[in-house]
Amino acid sequence: MQPLSPVDALRRIAFLLERAREPTYRVRAFRTAAATIEALPQEELERRAAHGTLTDLKGIGKVTATAITEALAGEVPVYLRRLEATEGRPVAEGGAEIRAALRGDLHTHSDWSDGGSPIEEMALAARELGHEYFALTDHSPRLTVANGLSPQRLRDQLDLVAELNEKLDGIRILTGIEVDILEDGSLDQEPELLERLDVVVASVHSKLRMPKREMTQRMVRAIANPHTDVLGHCTGRLVTGGRGRRPESEFDPDVVFAACAKFDVAVEINSRPERLDPPKRLLRLAVEAGCSFAIDTDAHAPGQLDWQPYGCERAAACGVPVEKIVNTRSADELLAWSNG
Repeated sequence: MQPLSPVDALRRIAFLLERAREPTYRVRAFRTAAATIEALPQEELERRAAHGTLTDLKGIGKVTATAITEALAGEVPVYLRRLEATEGRPVAEGGAEIRAALRGDLHTHSDWSDGGSPIEEMALAARELGHEYFALTDHSPRLTVANGLSPQRLRDQLDLVAELNEKLDGIRILTGIEVDILEDGSLDQEPELLERLDVVVASVHSKLRMPKREMTQRMVRAIANPHTDVLGHCTGRLVTGGRGRRPESEFDPDVVFAACAKFDVAVEINSRPERLDPPKRLLRLAVEAGCSFAIDTDAHAPGQLDWQPYGCERAAACGVPVEKIVNTRSADELLAWSNG
């Protein structure tokens, strides 16, 4: 691979660590080091590297200092070379075809709610992956554990996204939200604000063990809401990861997927390794029901934006038609659908 600047090398390392689901503290070490040296004049950076005093700077340790010094010398840091050498993941032929057709991601989080990185950093990572757009879908107010956005904070975020879209080239940030489906099926945000957003992902995060009939009614009411565009991680299950395992919520899939098809709400194929939601048997039912789909990462960090192949493989295995995947459309086509 081509040599990178020290800042870009550190960020690339952090990206690959995130994608590999390495501990957050390890990722943060490289992102912190990148931010520290980005603020330094080039002359001071080179002087410190030459004199071995990089570790005197706050946020620079022995490993990050070595990577910086190697990058300054025009080399690819050894740490980065090792990560790049082990990054490859086999993607089934059908999954690779679907991944190549995707133009964006409709479910992502930033440090405005429970994500780990600023919006701009997420945007730059999405651009590096070749996305034309991504939807910023931080949480809604009810989910306080995830620092959900109050109406005013969401308005402030919309202003910032507008500024970033003026500033950034090659990537478009779509405004959005992952809005909680409340127990009665209503959506956890002001309707006027939901109307302003490009993409609304509606998800159940509470009372996941609600009886089947009540959960079905709850989900259908949310799907029928004219502001809902995507039904997020429909079963709420967790199959692995630090939060442990969680069983699927119980609902009538025939009724729920028929509602999605009727109201043209996309069923999310959530690519997070601990979710992989919906299960394949339900994904096949959604295909049979004629649903549309969105293959999303539910990314909470830049490196997680590259988890889409997991969802693509599942889509291919379950016969999801490429033309039924809404994020294979251009931004304008997508907005015509979501605002229709």
